[in-house]
Amino acid sequence: MLDSALEVLRLQSRGEATAVEIAAKAIDKIEASQGSINAFTHVDRELALMAAEAVDQKRRNGEPLGPLAGVPVAVKDVLCTKDMPTTCSSNMLRGFRPPYDATVVEKLRQSDAVIVGKTNMDEFAMGASTETSAYGVTRNPWDTSRTPGGSSGGATACVAAGTVPLSLGTDTGGSIRQPAGFCGVTGLKPTYGRVSRYGLVAFASSLDQVGPIGWSVQDIALLLQCIAGYEPRDSTSLNLEVPDYQAVLQSIDMRGMKIGVLRNELDVDGVDDAVRDAVLSSIDIFRDAGAEMIEISLPHSSYWVPTYYVIAPSEASSNLSRYDGAHYGHRVPQLDPEKAESLGPLVATYCQSRAEGFGAEVKRRIMVGTYALSEGYADQYYNQALKARRLIKGDYDAAFSQVDLLLGPVSPTTAFRLGDKIDDPLQMYLCDLFTVGANLAGIPAISLPAGIDAAGLPLAIQLQAPPLAETRLLFAGAAYQAETDFHKLRPDNFGS
Repeated sequence: MLDSALEVLRLQSRGEATAVEIAAKAIDKIEASQGSINAFTHVDRELALMAAEAVDQKRRNGEPLGPLAGVPVAVKDVLCTKDMPTTCSSNMLRGFRPPYDATVVEKLRQSDAVIVGKTNMDEFAMGASTETSAYGVTRNPWDTSRTPGGSSGGATACVAAGTVPLSLGTDTGGSIRQPAGFCGVTGLKPTYGRVSRYGLVAFASSLDQVGPIGWSVQDIALLLQCIAGYEPRDSTSLNLEVPDYQAVLQSIDMRGMKIGVLRNELDVDGVDDAVRDAVLSSIDIFRDAGAEMIEISLPHSSYWVPTYYVIAPSEASSNLSRYDGAHYGHRVPQLDPEKAESLGPLVATYCQSRAEGFGAEVKRRIMVGTYALSEGYADQYYNQALKARRLIKGDYDAAFSQVDLLLGPVSPTTAFRLGDKIDDPLQMYLCDLFTVGANLAGIPAISLPAGIDAAGLPLAIQLQAPPLAETRLLFAGAAYQAETDFHKLRPDNFGS
């Protein structure tokens, strides 16, 4: 089975499969599904088989093995890998090979994982449908006419298609949880600072976070255990001990736990009935498992999206200013003579290189962010957004003084059709309606499969927890999955 990391480990320990056999099967499945799903920007069979052979050799020699020994893992193409291109799915970085690995990639290698390739994404992680990629759209394995979500669409689609059991995504405003919900897999955004951002190409530095994607909470806990921890090269990394995430999965008795139900989110215009019903059904499941369910509200939740879409583009404008055709990124081979004469060769190089290298959505967000930071407007927009962010964080602090977790939807709808929202940025941004709050507050949150709607598309629920309370999310998620089989459902044409 390639859809369970724990089963991959068991197959090897029982001598029923080697790491090389497992890696070869994974790459075969990737290549077979690439034409229909397009989940990867780069796959390296030779490197993967070499890594797998090293694991097999360790096993033959009786050497200690890492916790992910021989498990195929995919990595979002926004995380630096020194032996594979890191392009952020953008023409600006096409063909770029970093001189170093991201911390999380280093930790994967130390854990003896087999990295099979880099996954497709919205360009520079800016999008909610994986339609802004310079490498073409990624399709949802449940229905290839629909989006897998974004920006980690490739990272979730490859798990849903059964090509790998685990992948790494990043979450700036819901980019792990929303695509995980659309693809019917489990995805977790850790607390800001719990997992190092060193080697993560920045979109919005105060919001970005790396996290695990897999089918089950058990697999998620295994991957999180391997990537969490302090990194001195990352000034935002938390120098705190990492709990034993797998130990909390031993019990599913939720007696004494209080879960706050965000009922106001279910009454928002545009929420599908099936999405609402999935959340309401989960209330009964948690209550039957022993949890106390309490209705609760976050008073400033209506400000989440506008606050996010000032702060995130502002930080993107600053971060992406380095891609100017001189310091980093694509550089035009020849200047337009008229522009060179009117602007001067240096400014003309900047303008032409950025115009060619960046796609439309990235340009839009850079312009929005530059405007919000500009002289005379920063106090009206960016500084006001920072004040709103503090109020949003205060809402969460107040809520978590009353309850242990918050329950609500992941996205207002199930996976929408490709092309439906790409020309309407506002509708695309509203896909983040229920997810950006966790990023603004820096708290952990998890998306859990919650059934299938009448159109055969996955449904999901979201749990949010106080800072550094990933153990609560994993415990409650495992209890939910012990009482349901939603995480065991697979697309008809894909999977193992």
